[in-house]
Amino acid sequence: MPEEVLFETERSHSREEIATYLRSVADKLDDGGDLTLSSGDESVELAVPDRPTFEVKAERETNGSTELSVEFELEWKEGDSSGDDGDLSIE
Repeated sequence: MPEEVLFETERSHSREEIATYLRSVADKLDDGGDLTLSSGDESVELAVPDRPTFEVKAERETNGSTELSVEFELEWKEGDSSGDDGDLSIE
């Protein structure tokens, strides 16, 4: 199935700015509200279900130089509120 990108932005931010973005997402998840992503004239509103799948991935990519990344992803099927139970610790 082809992927449709609804919203995308990528640029350098300070650690503090990133923490602020992540706190905003956490607050929206806690409040049960919709998550609105916007940058410039792009915007998308997502209704995150009560139990989305949460994926955390750390990667090392080597193409001449080494690039490290950590990805946090929420995923769900439209209209589905189920998810897997699992233990995760982030310190």
